[in-house]
Amino acid sequence: MKPTLLVLAAGMGSRYGGLKQMDGVGPSKETIIDYSIYDAVAAGFGKVVYIVREYFREQFEKTVREKYASVKCIDGTPLEFVFVTQELNKIPDWVKMNPERQKPWGTAHAVLMAKDVIKEPFAVINGDDFYGRDSFRILGDWLREHENTEGVYSIVGFELQNTLSESGGVSRGICFYDKEQNLTGIAEHLNIAREGDGKVYGDNSVNGENHVELDATALCSMNMWGFTPDYFEKSYAIFEDFLKVNGGELKKEFYIPFAVDNIVAKGQGKCIVLSTPSKWFGVTYKEDRPAVVAKFQELADKGIYPTPLYK
Repeated sequence: MKPTLLVLAAGMGSRYGGLKQMDGVGPSKETIIDYSIYDAVAAGFGKVVYIVREYFREQFEKTVREKYASVKCIDGTPLEFVFVTQELNKIPDWVKMNPERQKPWGTAHAVLMAKDVIKEPFAVINGDDFYGRDSFRILGDWLREHENTEGVYSIVGFELQNTLSESGGVSRGICFYDKEQNLTGIAEHLNIAREGDGKVYGDNSVNGENHVELDATALCSMNMWGFTPDYFEKSYAIFEDFLKVNGGELKKEFYIPFAVDNIVAKGQGKCIVLSTPSKWFGVTYKEDRPAVVAKFQELADKGIYPTPLYK
């Protein structure tokens, strides 16, 4: 079984000021998504599903199909691509939506857009985050092991110290889990940064504590998840409940952690926290870009990735 990679690429980077998913940051103008695809293929994935917006789908799909035309899976078969759009009106007909709403309904809504094209275990990632080859290997192995299971999902946790930006404070969801690695909650922390004393500090949005020292080795979510196909049905039911309460809201969004938390709370499944040694990086701010470019150049210089990545 070859798992599928679902790439969340519908978002515009407001702080970055452009379509991050199309920005060339590698030595040969590779995008961050290019590296994720490369690592996923090496980890045994066989299909990539992109979630995009309709207004840039045509350009995006043309670029992707040209770039990856010769890419083969590890068994020699062509890598398959599917493109699905996320729009704010892709909701049940009975919902009375706020006519002034402009944004779609969040990451868990985006995942639901792929329910008709994914029938196998699948991973979910952000299009503008670099996760590292170990992360894809760990998650790919886990997905293959759970091909015939239901109600067991996973999240790849990154050490907090491996997810910081040099350009400013970041927001991270710190994972809490029991002794069997079952996720029990994700607590959002804001303004996280390493300070002059070498320690990591941030604000806890749950209890209101500001500027508290955080465990630099704590595992946090970078929106890298593993699901079996039964997730779609369960999360759709939760989405309907969400819309009954929030359908008329202007900005409320349906996020993956919310959907997973509700599935667990209802006793319909559990989520295992996996850990990765990889260092995350991405372009959160415009100022991050030069450092990201330098990191990809360093990885190429060390021979970890070929240049160009695709020929």
